[in-house]
Amino acid sequence: MSAESIEQEILEKEYDLMLTHLQLRSERKNFSIQDIKMEFEHLLVYQGQDWVGRGEIKNAEIQAHVYAYQVFLKRWKDSRKDSQ
Repeated sequence: MSAESIEQEILEKEYDLMLTHLQLRSERKNFSIQDIKMEFEHLLVYQGQDWVGRGEIKNAEIQAHVYAYQVFLKRWKDSRKDSQ
């Protein structure tokens, strides 16, 4: 298995896991979209702090989480528009 396919596999797996996690959290009584937005902002800062070099696999994992947060936030926003 090539390094590129391992990175792609990690990206897809982590994306699915994180998106599922976010969706499950949104079903809780104490859910706060503000918490998700803040976590996303912190994740973006963390993503940019790769000055030592994490490696391609860790970068793929972080990128997958970023994608999942972006998709979740977009879906959340769109669902609020539909309900108005």
